[in-house]
Amino acid sequence: MEIVISLLAVVILAGCQAGPSGQTGGKTSEEYASVRQVESGKPVHVMLTSYSTTLRANGADQTMMRLTVADSLGREILSAKDTIRITIDGEGTMTDLRGKPLEITADTAGRTTAQFILKGGEAAFYFVTGTTPGKVKVEASSGKLWPGSHELHTLPGDFLMMTPDESQLPRTTKPIDRMIGADISWLPEMEDQGRKLFDNGVEKDGILLLRDHGFNTVRLRIFVNPGNEKGYSPGKGYCGLSHTLAMAKRVKEAGMELLLNFHYSDYWADPQQQNKPQAWASGNFGALKDSLAVHTARVLLALKLQGTMPAMVQVGNEINHGMLWPDGHIGNPDNLAALLRAGVEAVESVDPAIPVMMHIALGGQHDESVFWLDNMIARGVRFDIIGLSYYPRWHGTLDDLKANLLALAERYHKPLNVVEYSWYKKEIHDIVFSLPGDMGKGTCIWEPFRWGETTTSRQGEVNDLLRIYNDIAARYLTP
Repeated sequence: MEIVISLLAVVILAGCQAGPSGQTGGKTSEEYASVRQVESGKPVHVMLTSYSTTLRANGADQTMMRLTVADSLGREILSAKDTIRITIDGEGTMTDLRGKPLEITADTAGRTTAQFILKGGEAAFYFVTGTTPGKVKVEASSGKLWPGSHELHTLPGDFLMMTPDESQLPRTTKPIDRMIGADISWLPEMEDQGRKLFDNGVEKDGILLLRDHGFNTVRLRIFVNPGNEKGYSPGKGYCGLSHTLAMAKRVKEAGMELLLNFHYSDYWADPQQQNKPQAWASGNFGALKDSLAVHTARVLLALKLQGTMPAMVQVGNEINHGMLWPDGHIGNPDNLAALLRAGVEAVESVDPAIPVMMHIALGGQHDESVFWLDNMIARGVRFDIIGLSYYPRWHGTLDDLKANLLALAERYHKPLNVVEYSWYKKEIHDIVFSLPGDMGKGTCIWEPFRWGETTTSRQGEVNDLLRIYNDIAARYLTP
């Protein structure tokens, strides 16, 4: 079946949405269209943007999903006329943008499927929830192109929505400096593997390399026990406390600041997985909350003892679906809020002056950002800065990102940081640092030496993507 739409129709109809799903706010500007789009090119992957990944399983909640195909640089191809196959693994259905149910079929595995033909390089539809809470995988594929997918979390239909009152929305008063940061937690492992980094042919320490190209902050992830057999780094313990202490010393010796990112897990913690550490798995909820607080304080005290306190702390990593599942899943909002309050209080017990970040992976998803922030703030979660991930494959366009940051700053009176990204380096800094009232406090590229749009060659030599930061720093960090 052919579904043909224009972006204008997408935006107007999406703007009619209410509640935690869909993209709201009326017509979105296309300020960055010339950056993120090309008329023609070789398609490499399917882009699927879900404007919410958290929905209520009430049979009616819905979110818009947008389809495009992109080239190797992530640019949408306007002339693309590909046929895109949507597969839904889980409970839910699809409608067009006017709410008319689509003709769908079932594949051999019993999954819901539909087909869309791109016009003007895009198409869109609504995903509508069923009535059983759970996880739903939506995948968009086309021939041999790399598919796009999202994991949606559908919550009980009677989920208690809460909205903070003005007394719960104070302006942040803790000093927060502008940041141009990089998460280089892989660096010790890379060094142990013999990998080297070079600047104009001269070998250089990775931290100093960043500093000399305009960066002023290093972000480090820390796991609870990454060295266990099912952990992030079995037998070696990379990104555990000892490695973090060593890296923190190097960061401070380079004259840079530290952003500490707590993954409350032995393994990766992100929207698709937020599993309890092995040592915390068997206790009740009270013990879980206490373990989180003790761990947080213990790490910070160790850093304080060696004189390397972080300039900022994240209580959790990409926690829009919660953390420490199942107890702290977003479907258990009171539990999640209690865990977050325990983490914040533990940070404050060591140093009440440290700014605390809440990090959600929702760069361009405004309504879901509001859904999460409203429900956590109304349940007593205090913090100082909002952190967002922005990867265009999952989080919408640059214009979506800008619109979301502007609206969140106005609604919550909190500064913002794009604390994970890789592509569109210049544009993201322009967006963040142009927020009114100096509410944009910076960025943190994720693993620039190893992942995504890397800033060094395979041989470790600096490329032009790192040199961009000299200009960015001169423009935005120079007094």
